[in-house]
This record gives sequence, structure tokens and C-alpha cells, in this order.
Amino acid sequence: MEGVTVPLVKVKEKFQVTLPASVRQKAKVAVGDLLEATVEGKKITLTPKSIVDREIALALEDVKK
Repeated sequence: MEGVTVPLVKVKEKFQVTLPASVRQKAKVAVGDLLEATVEGKKITLTPKSIVDREIALALEDVKK
């Protein structure tokens, strides 16, 4: 990875991290977004998620049938 800069983040006192602007922009993460945190070995992955209202989800299930 010659010539490529990988952003580092620091774990703060209350185990909080700040996502660098370049990472936020690439992932299209905004203030208030929800991220799902998964762990594989020592790797932590944050994946943007959206929540769907239960009634809408049930209606969509009916449409799929």
C-alpha cells in the first residue's frame, strides 16, 4: 500500500471514536445515522443501517407474497 494513507482513529476515555471525514464521506454516514457493529476476531466493522417501521415491514412482506 505504498503512497496510500489509512486514517487511524483513537479510542477515547468512554470508548468513543470519531470517524475521519474521508471515511464518513465514502460511507455516506451522517449525524444521527445508525451503525451496526460486528466483530470478527479482532476486526470491528461498522455498517450503516436503517430502521423500518414494523407496520411498513409487514405491508412490504404482504406485497412480496
